Amino acid sequence: MNVFRRTMATSASSFKQAGKVVCIGRNYAELNSARPKQPFFFLKPTSSILLPGAGPVIRPKGVDLHYEAELALIIGKTVRDLQESDVQGALDAIDSYAMSIDMTARNIQNEAKKKGLPWSISKGFDTFLPISNPIPKSAIPNPHSIEVYLSVNGKVQQQDSTELMLFQIPRMLSDISKVMVLEKGDIILTGTPKGVGPVVPGDVMRAGIRVDGKEIEESKIEVAVEESTSSYVYAET
Repeated sequence: MNVFRRTMATSASSFKQAGKVVCIGRNYAELNSARPKQPFFFLKPTSSILLPGAGPVIRPKGVDLHYEAELALIIGKTVRDLQESDVQGALDAIDSYAMSIDMTARNIQNEAKKKGLPWSISKGFDTFLPISNPIPKSAIPNPHSIEVYLSVNGKVQQQDSTELMLFQIPRMLSDISKVMVLEKGDIILTGTPKGVGPVVPGDVMRAGIRVDGKEIEESKIEVAVEESTSSYVYAET
């Protein structure tokens, strides 16, 4: 058991060496937003990754902090100009999976969108990407038919099937790889279902993945939220 834990910890720590984290936006049906005609994506810095047991999510002062539960793909090899029709090629490019929580400074993001400004800051603070231990591919035979969930203080806020994805993994990897090459270790966040909402210091988030109703142990995330002690205070741009 101890050997297994050390192996998993080493594997999880490799997430911090990812070249990039690519996030798909608005990728679930039933969200209160316009359906995109094609996948759109943005980047989070790898410095935002919060490994299992590495501490709390830190809310910067003046930030309206929201959670977004997402299935993560860990890329296992170079992918360039992948065709959407190459379903097996897309699945073969995945080394493993993980559960993740894409934390967002919603008020910063909303202001930036309103003013036509970049909103990288809203996604990029340290600790803004809690991630689980890696999940072996064998534990998720079909990534398009699993349940992702997130609770806050024991109350379930998000709980939906990846069957509701608007764009499936082959289309995501195809569109991304035609813009930027995907490399071994890169992390893809596949979008979040309905139920996104705020958390405040003192809250505890728990998230994970179920396959055929059974929870995957490696997918479990439990992380508290704490207020920042840094000198940063959000101010309108």
